[in-house]
Amino acid sequence: MFRLFLRSLQMKRAAFVQLCKPGIVRMVGVTAAFSFLLAEPLSSLADVLRLLAALVGIMASAAGSAALNNVIEKDLDARMDRTRNRALPRGDITSEQALGFGICLTLGGTLWLMLTVNLLTAFLVLATAFLYVLIYTPLKTRTWLNTTIGAVPGAMPTLCGWAAASNDLDFGAWVMFAILFAWQHPHFYAIAWIYRDDYEKAGYKMLSVVDREGSRLFLQVILYTLLLAAVSLVPAFLQMAGTLYFAGALLLALYLLRASMRFIRHHTRQEARRLLFSTIVYLPALLAVILADLSVVALLK
Repeated sequence: MFRLFLRSLQMKRAAFVQLCKPGIVRMVGVTAAFSFLLAEPLSSLADVLRLLAALVGIMASAAGSAALNNVIEKDLDARMDRTRNRALPRGDITSEQALGFGICLTLGGTLWLMLTVNLLTAFLVLATAFLYVLIYTPLKTRTWLNTTIGAVPGAMPTLCGWAAASNDLDFGAWVMFAILFAWQHPHFYAIAWIYRDDYEKAGYKMLSVVDREGSRLFLQVILYTLLLAAVSLVPAFLQMAGTLYFAGALLLALYLLRASMRFIRHHTRQEARRLLFSTIVYLPALLAVILADLSVVALLK
């Protein structure tokens, strides 16, 4: 009996972890951390502690938003092959449990930031949750523009990280926001193309469903890839980063542009997966180049 009880608790814990979409939460933490470091490189123990406190609140709120998203999309997830085995559709936890869990994490993360970081970061985190859960999520079944609208809360962790470091949002913060905003388009359009039959089955109005031939989707991919290439070079021109960053960002832009062009030319699921892989490589690589450039600049001072 005791073993069964422990196994039940273990299964519940795994279900709640899955509800938080750990992969997305990790990416939120990474982008927020790099934005923090770009705004204010760590120079004291107080800076380190503020960064850690910011990440706890930002990632907790992101996890709560993911849980609330799962509650809203429970029935739609049950229709899709790729999501039907998530915790809620499978019945591992109830909607009420997930709802309470999501609200506590979202509001708890916001309150934590108010008490330990600053009011601006707390406001931005709460605004991100509002846009993601109450604006973007319902629009996924109403308009193909949901990808662009969803890219706004998707890019806001950069603003949260910057605000946590400086208690301000200057031009550099918006450059980081623009990079992540543009990056999400080729990333999510590749996913939408791979799983378009699944999305159509569930009733999502993704561009890959609305535009079966893909002409508009391919245009969006190339336009946002070019936009990403352009905005990714801006930090070098603003002297936010140096020559190392410029060279790295340029090479990564060409790498992603090549993958986008191959997808547009062949428009197969295989090429969509290659584009998806390229976007997954691109973002952490760009952030690593930023960190390397900052390290070189610090050594030369």
